[in-house]
Amino acid sequence: MRASIKQSLRDGRRSPLDVLAVARADASSLEASLRITDFLLSLRRIGVTKLAATLESLGISPRKRLGFLGPKQSTSLAQFLSARVGTVDPPRLLTPVVLAGPSAVGKGTVASGVRSRRPDTFVSISATTRPARPGEIDGEHYFFVSEQEFDRMLDAGDLLEWALVHGQYRYGTPRTPVEKAIAEGKPVLLEIDVQGAMSVKAAMADVRLVFLLPPSWDELVNRLATRGTEDETEQARRLATAQQELDLASQFDVCVVNDEVSRAVRLVLELMGISQE
Repeated sequence: MRASIKQSLRDGRRSPLDVLAVARADASSLEASLRITDFLLSLRRIGVTKLAATLESLGISPRKRLGFLGPKQSTSLAQFLSARVGTVDPPRLLTPVVLAGPSAVGKGTVASGVRSRRPDTFVSISATTRPARPGEIDGEHYFFVSEQEFDRMLDAGDLLEWALVHGQYRYGTPRTPVEKAIAEGKPVLLEIDVQGAMSVKAAMADVRLVFLLPPSWDELVNRLATRGTEDETEQARRLATAQQELDLASQFDVCVVNDEVSRAVRLVLELMGISQE
């Protein structure tokens, strides 16, 4: 509800730039539907007496909604929030994003697109106990480890999150590379499964969870069938898991439909705090 967003701004649980970033990235979000007047009045240091002058200086009509500002208006508002409201610490302008979704939705393709647009982006590489598929390279696509090595990593606290996926193999995100990239101020994208995303959110409050959706269920079925990496039994298993995962989409911060890869990449970059203007 919009009321909860406004309350989170008032009590400091969310930053204004965070809300603005979501509004810019997803026009269907609740953030995007906020009136600019309600948004500004939810911020500290801005009251009714300052509202009209603030809107005039930004060149924004009081009837505008947050997700439907023009590019110049959006940029001016972001600069105003950083300089005047002072609720965002500059090093935190880049937000680590967890990208999750069902099998064959295109997580890897979108992650590669983000990396090609911003080569300095740290994209996590998961450790897994499953065998490598043809063409996959250890240390590039995944870290392929034995069950015993995975147990050792768990016992040593080396994994930020882990999960048993499709009832078969374990996947986990090595902790140290992620923490190092964040400390160095790099853009961070964690491409992991849905279960793991929830674990990361519990461990790292500042990350943004992004659920990648297929354009339709039929399209997801088609993508899984045509990529040719699973037999019919495994496809059925993954589709059953996908149905359960799609039910969790509402628990994520933002949902992005992967109907066009370039669009999905742009939205994810925006959600990471990387402007595409």
